Amino acid sequence: MTAKTTTKAKIKISKDTIISSYMDIVLTTEHRPKSIYKFCKENDMKEADFYHFFSSFESLQKEIWASFFEHTMSLSLKSKEYEVSENKEKMLIFFYTFFEMLSANRSYVLFSLQESNDALKNMTQLKGLRKDIKKYAASLIEERNDSQQLKILKHPSKIFSEGAWLQTLFILKFWMDDSSPSFEKTDLVIEKSVRAVFDVFETT
Repeated sequence: MTAKTTTKAKIKISKDTIISSYMDIVLTTEHRPKSIYKFCKENDMKEADFYHFFSSFESLQKEIWASFFEHTMSLSLKSKEYEVSENKEKMLIFFYTFFEMLSANRSYVLFSLQESNDALKNMTQLKGLRKDIKKYAASLIEERNDSQQLKILKHPSKIFSEGAWLQTLFILKFWMDDSSPSFEKTDLVIEKSVRAVFDVFETT
């Protein structure tokens, strides 16, 4: 009698596979895993694999938002339209793409931002995203400033970047409550708010 042995193909553990497993668990169980140990055991990985990429579930949550931003930038930069656009249009493309990304992951986003009754606690996971968006917005205004010869025509990137973040939060809240087909109303809010902010900024 010949013993039959089967080998289970082991999935290579990476930052993306851990994120995917985490998002799947919170959506199917409707709560965060009880412990990193249990999460790793249920996903056939060692705790060391998890800690190689993340220090906690909180850091993992922040990285998910960072990945949304990174994928948005990657898609935006690949667009031929983005390359030839003015800064206002670049910001529009960014927001359209970013919220398409969120819509593709809407169930997770809504869960993560409504997980706790403490709104401020839910918002802590957006710290990294705030930094990324402010840096991106600042790069747009600095690019514009470089094209201005007169100092009086240049704008403070710090103020603009903070405004871009507040605008992101405003659109995010609207999107969370948006019940229109394909979130059409959110698209309109993006267009109107971005154009309004730039129009005010350009005339100040």
